[in-house]
Amino acid sequence: MSNGGHSGKSSSAFHFAAGLGSGVLSAVLLQPADLLKTRLQQSGGTSLLATIREISKSPNSIRSFWRGTLPSALRTGFGSAIYFTSLNALRQNVAQSNLLRSIGVLEKGASPTYSSSLPKLSNLANLTTGAIARASAGFILMPMTVIKVRYESNFYAYKSILGAGKDILKTEGLRGFFSGFGATAARDAPYAGLYVLFYEQSKKRLSLLSQKVPVPGELPVGMKGSTSASINFGSGILAAGLATAFTNPFDAIKTRIQLQPKQYKNIVHAGRKMIRDDGFKSLFDGLGLRMGRKAVSSALAWTLYEELIRRAEPAWTKQHESTL
Repeated sequence: MSNGGHSGKSSSAFHFAAGLGSGVLSAVLLQPADLLKTRLQQSGGTSLLATIREISKSPNSIRSFWRGTLPSALRTGFGSAIYFTSLNALRQNVAQSNLLRSIGVLEKGASPTYSSSLPKLSNLANLTTGAIARASAGFILMPMTVIKVRYESNFYAYKSILGAGKDILKTEGLRGFFSGFGATAARDAPYAGLYVLFYEQSKKRLSLLSQKVPVPGELPVGMKGSTSASINFGSGILAAGLATAFTNPFDAIKTRIQLQPKQYKNIVHAGRKMIRDDGFKSLFDGLGLRMGRKAVSSALAWTLYEELIRRAEPAWTKQHESTL
């Protein structure tokens, strides 16, 4: 999949599996940060330390920090699987399009030692493909997102995913499963687009800094796998931090709408009510936790995803072709 040169052999099933595995791993490891972020955003004025103390006082305090892990793992795992699969398909199609190539969507002069395993696209193409893929995945996984957020809060006493689904259907109808979709899309599409843009640019620059200057007349030396993984992980942290800072207000609004849909009716109404009742700072509730969580989870998921593509996809593709 390196540069779009063999996209025909690229397996959608492999990208789905790689995205699923990376998403589930990051969700399970970082669930406490997600839970704390939800608790901070559900109502203004609560401090992180007070929230931690409250959860610690509950029975099985250690397990309480992982409340909502199952819906979170399902949502993040399948969300990542759908996202990476659709993003790969979009980027491959863009890379192979003669029309789009002619108007400059492919990056020109990409270094052979560039750590990316993805097609080299222009900044606009990176921004657009990331946004479209994330918005699509977000819509498909929206019901699980609503269940996950409510599971993590202390406003609801759900004991199972099925029980949560039945309660939402009974009290709010099918519409309840899509509460806050507008705010979610307004958060996810820009976040994903900015993330891919910052991620690719950061990898490009860090790759140039780390590569060895070749001897005159020789081709550049290929980048080692360990160096590539380090660059990708560092780039993921930087990209997630920047993208999170830009989109946190929509994340805070989304949480309020999903937890209290009768009080917060839409993006504009929720934003105004939050500023009026809790001040402008309420739009940035949970920013530190979200930045830390997204930085680590995105870096982990993308690094694992790209390493699987780099190391395992060729073998997967070869085995798949041999069985046909």
